[in-house]
Amino acid sequence: MKEVLELDGSPLSLEDVAAVAVSSQRVSLSESAYRKIRTSRAIVEAVLSRGETAYGINTGFGKLSDVRIGAHQLQALQRNLVRSHACGIGEPLPEDEVRAMLLLRANVLAKGLSGVRSVVADTLVAMLNHAIHPVIPGRGSVGASGDLAPLAHLALALIGEGDVFFGGKRLPASGALTTAGIEPLTLAAKEGLALLNGTQAMAGVGALALGRAVRIAELFDLAGAMSLEALRGTPAAFDPRIHEARPHPGQIAAATHLRNLLADSEIRESHRHNDPRVQDAYCLRCMPQVHGAARSALAHVRGVIEIETGAATDNPLIFNDDGGEIISGGNFHGAPLALALDYAAIALSDLMSISERRIDRLINPDINEGLPAFLSKNPGVSSGLMIAHVAAAALLNESKVLSHPSSVDSVPTSGGKEDHVSMGMTGALKLRQVVSNAEHVLAIELICAAQGLEYRLPLNPARQVGAAADLVREIVPPLKEDRALADDIAQLAQKIREGRFDAWRGEKHG
Repeated sequence: MKEVLELDGSPLSLEDVAAVAVSSQRVSLSESAYRKIRTSRAIVEAVLSRGETAYGINTGFGKLSDVRIGAHQLQALQRNLVRSHACGIGEPLPEDEVRAMLLLRANVLAKGLSGVRSVVADTLVAMLNHAIHPVIPGRGSVGASGDLAPLAHLALALIGEGDVFFGGKRLPASGALTTAGIEPLTLAAKEGLALLNGTQAMAGVGALALGRAVRIAELFDLAGAMSLEALRGTPAAFDPRIHEARPHPGQIAAATHLRNLLADSEIRESHRHNDPRVQDAYCLRCMPQVHGAARSALAHVRGVIEIETGAATDNPLIFNDDGGEIISGGNFHGAPLALALDYAAIALSDLMSISERRIDRLINPDINEGLPAFLSKNPGVSSGLMIAHVAAAALLNESKVLSHPSSVDSVPTSGGKEDHVSMGMTGALKLRQVVSNAEHVLAIELICAAQGLEYRLPLNPARQVGAAADLVREIVPPLKEDRALADDIAQLAQKIREGRFDAWRGEKHG
């Protein structure tokens, strides 16, 4: 990771966003960004000096766009826009998501198409580097004209109003800015609108959730391989010839990963030539097809989000063509992200669904290949992992409900002027919850599969599966008698989120 991430408006990777949002990497603006910002601001100033009318610069907004605003009211226009739109609802977004918003908003301004002064971008960067995080309620955005309410709360802090989190405390923004030596902004023409129009809330929340999703999508291969070993399954269905006959990139990557994970297994060799079963159940045999489809879906969503991190999404945009032109459009509309975020939630829910079937197969004495009921040493007196499966089923149910696409809905707003909206922020918040659910279902499968492997000793599983099971055992001890499992599941999910199992992630594909 570079010491400082330099912004010039180019797309950022999910890893770049996480480095700043989660790991607090410092940020700066490039010299090219300053040049582009100054050029676009000069065009705005020229329009004002000529007395021309331009939307958002000297007019009202939305339904009020036909109202011309006098020069003496332009500062009040921008300030009132920020204040009036800061009406978010609910719990504040976590600080990492707020940092992602600050980063993406600064990078958008660095493209030099927004018409703001460089001090606006500088203030966003300074807040990031001083860890001043606006209090931004998570709900209230319909995703067009962008994430108005969340971004208004962000902008409110820039002008020294509202609250922020700073130094572990919630306090007024004005005090935090003063402590950090940052001058609150007095917004000039166009600047309030440039801060509010855009998709940076759904993109920031979505980018961080997707980064976690990509990690666990690959780790479901590991959990599935461990379950297959515990159930004495066969890797025959992962033969490369099968997957070359249906060459979806995600499917090929998942099959390759599974073959690598399952190499050199004593358990497999013990039943290679004397197994009466012809083939495994779908939850084992079709892992490359199901896991691979999810990988491909998430790869598509990654592409959409990473394009958006370097996209100009406010309105109007200022172009340095033929002496400068200001053009109104609709880049603030969140449809590209809204559809993609829904797709990601659907993909993760399908991964949870096949994982839940493997969990059931591990604990169900009717189908678990001779393992004890509920993986308990003393079934009847002990319930073993019975309710761990119930918890996974509950999380799966919630995720199925959350996977109903918010992007298929639209509620006209702003007096009918904004008559089709994306609901992309709803999609981002849903995805975040689905990812959390998936992390916990993954943890439950790893716990159950590791417990199943205890009953296959002294036979050893494949080397990589065994090493991963050892790591599970460092976090969650074997279940020798019933105990409360909530902490075990939570701790393992946290270690997954922190990257402790990343050594077993699969090959990447585009």
